Amino acid sequence: MRLSRLFGKTHREDPAEAELASHRLMLRAGMIHQVGAGIYGYLPLAWRSLRKIEQIIREEMDAAGGQELRMSVLQPRELWDATGRTEAFGDDLFTLRDRRDRVLVVAPTHEEELATMVRANASSYRDLPKLLYQIHTKFRDEPRPRGGLLRVREFDMKDAYSFDADEGGLDLSYERMAEAYHAIYRRAGMDAIQVEADSGAIGGKDSHEFIMLADSGEDTVVVCEGCGYAANIERAAFTKVPNPPEDPLELEEVPTPGVRTIADLARHLSVPESRTIKAVFYAREGEEGGTDVVVVAIRGDLDVNDVKLARAVGGGGLRLASPAEVEAAGLVAGSASPIGLGGLSVIADDSLRLGANLVAGANREGHHLLNANFPRDFGADVVADIALARAGYGCPVCPDRELAERRGIEVGHIFKLGTGYGEALGAVFSAEDGGQRPVTMGCYGIGLGRMLAAVIEQHHDERGIIFPVSVAPYHVHLAALNSHRPEVAEAAEALESELCARGVEVLFDDRRESAGVKLNDADLIGLPVRALVSPRSVAAGAVEIRARSGDEASSVPAAEAADAIEAMLSDLGR
Repeated sequence: MRLSRLFGKTHREDPAEAELASHRLMLRAGMIHQVGAGIYGYLPLAWRSLRKIEQIIREEMDAAGGQELRMSVLQPRELWDATGRTEAFGDDLFTLRDRRDRVLVVAPTHEEELATMVRANASSYRDLPKLLYQIHTKFRDEPRPRGGLLRVREFDMKDAYSFDADEGGLDLSYERMAEAYHAIYRRAGMDAIQVEADSGAIGGKDSHEFIMLADSGEDTVVVCEGCGYAANIERAAFTKVPNPPEDPLELEEVPTPGVRTIADLARHLSVPESRTIKAVFYAREGEEGGTDVVVVAIRGDLDVNDVKLARAVGGGGLRLASPAEVEAAGLVAGSASPIGLGGLSVIADDSLRLGANLVAGANREGHHLLNANFPRDFGADVVADIALARAGYGCPVCPDRELAERRGIEVGHIFKLGTGYGEALGAVFSAEDGGQRPVTMGCYGIGLGRMLAAVIEQHHDERGIIFPVSVAPYHVHLAALNSHRPEVAEAAEALESELCARGVEVLFDDRRESAGVKLNDADLIGLPVRALVSPRSVAAGAVEIRARSGDEASSVPAAEAADAIEAMLSDLGR
């Protein structure tokens, strides 16, 4: 491709709206065009990279036994109502009405549709297992699109779905997909780790994210350097250190004037925060209208993890209660606890079992209770791990090691869905024993645009992108300086022809621009190898070559340039 003919212009200045390196560099390199908030068009350079990512994914999915198909973008909302996901996705779900006033969903994912396909085409255990996938466009009405291609409202995605006869089959499919994902990222030149994750609106009992560690990432993960434990902060467990054992003592009310926070309470009574009970108030819609207040009790040195809390109560719908809602429920902010409350739901963190004689609110302004013990002094509707993990807490696998926090970018997510979709949509099969059973599903997603952005986040410097060979739009940036001079043009075109004949993809900068412009654009676009032809190199019978990831250029005889470039690409991983 001649750069003079390439659609898309490079830009010298950083766009004001771009915060992340990948967003900034793709705009400057002429790779993407913003159509609207969270909506982008791919220009030729980006599209070539995306096609290569797509091909890597396709090859690994096929190698894992996948069969590619194509599903619709529009789906009847009744499918989503049947699985309860109309409500679960909420405002993120794009919908429209057709001319007969029927509501259609603009698909953000395809579990429902594919379950109905399997219902029609897999009636026996002999038809299972199946692994089906597509590479298609999805739509989600993101409330806060950001980061260029990292959080958008329209995106290309590989979504795969496994269908097995039982949980054992699902476990095998899940592991096979995890291995395929590791291979995909490795081939794309990415370092991604597999971490435990929350299933969110997709549902299912288990899920894992694949995270590329990067300071610019919007996800927080906790990791243990000792055993390799890794989990998204929304899911992460940790070892909760118990308080020293004591015999339970009798409740005793004490005045605590002006004390409003756990820190103030601990200082006032000269106790560690781990010897206190924190009460946090949430609200949810009541079954008969109105709002119900829920009291969440957790040890004072810990914080509530809202995602764990939602999972513990069987779904979303909880939000922090307003001061007016707290007051209307008869609660005294700053001096509240579950002790003596009637008519309110209580959710307790399991940390309250790790010791005795804690300090809790007396539900009276300026007063607290000493020697509160759970469950002696109060009960709970649900007891679960609802605590937020932090750096420095003990690893749940090897408690002697501390957890560390890292930032990262999610580049893939896999889920064990179980039988829920099969049950809701009637996707059942005749088992070997003659009974009817719902299929057991898994789903596995990778966003292609997000993956391209993540590659650039991981591979760039102050000058521009540094593409891995496998996903670079072209392999070689051939820059001809003073390309209007016949001897330079002839030498550059000869090298271009020889490289193309060998299957090496060349972006040939034949523009009548200054050397500075051409070299800066080569660094900005970031192809793996730069080859430079100039009047000086032609006079010396040589070509200057340099890996974009290196600092040193070398001069090689023109007759050996193609061999040297192929060798450099091979060293870089072609």
